[in-house]
Amino acid sequence: MAFEDLKQRVRPDWRDTLKGILARARSLGPQAVLAFDLDSTLFDNRPRQARILREYGDARALGLLSACEPHHWETGWDMRAAMRACGLGDADVEQLFADARAFWQERFFTSAYCVSDEAIEGAGAFMQAVAATGAQVVYLTGRHEAMREGTIACLARCGMVTPPGEGGRVHLVMKPTLKEDDDAFKREAHARLGRMGTVLAAFDNEPTHANDYRQRFPEATVIHLATDHSGRAVELLEGIVSVPHFALEDVTHRA
Repeated sequence: MAFEDLKQRVRPDWRDTLKGILARARSLGPQAVLAFDLDSTLFDNRPRQARILREYGDARALGLLSACEPHHWETGWDMRAAMRACGLGDADVEQLFADARAFWQERFFTSAYCVSDEAIEGAGAFMQAVAATGAQVVYLTGRHEAMREGTIACLARCGMVTPPGEGGRVHLVMKPTLKEDDDAFKREAHARLGRMGTVLAAFDNEPTHANDYRQRFPEATVIHLATDHSGRAVELLEGIVSVPHFALEDVTHRA
């Protein structure tokens, strides 16, 4: 499903769904389990992407890429599109892409670079509100253990609750290594979530992962972040609620 099609699924009452999750979490307290993906769910990765492409431009004396900014990644994870948005022509993009991709690969999945991420709008306040309910917070991510230090640092900088958290109610579940498949890892982690308590809600930007939550925990509210995703043509299952971000108040019409 294309990004724009997913964004069109966002209903006017999506904030009511998020507020309802908080209310149910308060009623269950520590028995409630809420699972959150990180990349493109709680975190905007575009600053990290832009930083890497800027550094690549610096390393190769490519001035157009040295000026890369997060908005050049508006169409998602397609580096070719970002390079074109920076001003490179198609021929130059194709000539440089393999080298740029290798440069990116060495940096993107590291603690040193994930600290550049920024919070999705409202994510910090929402995570604090979740923690205040007494519920268990589980960051269930496709990131691997080598990124733990940078991930925790970024959670703290962005105002989100960090593991281990008060009373051990905040957990960060990561792949052992980079090589594990994200889909399989998250499906296997579902059993762990179920043992922790009542899975009340799950949040993910990937339609595949949102659908897996919906099938594994049919009583839970599954929230899809209509930000970006890997580009796989996957339709969201019925009952999944799409939201654009986490801000619970609309400030666009305030005086």
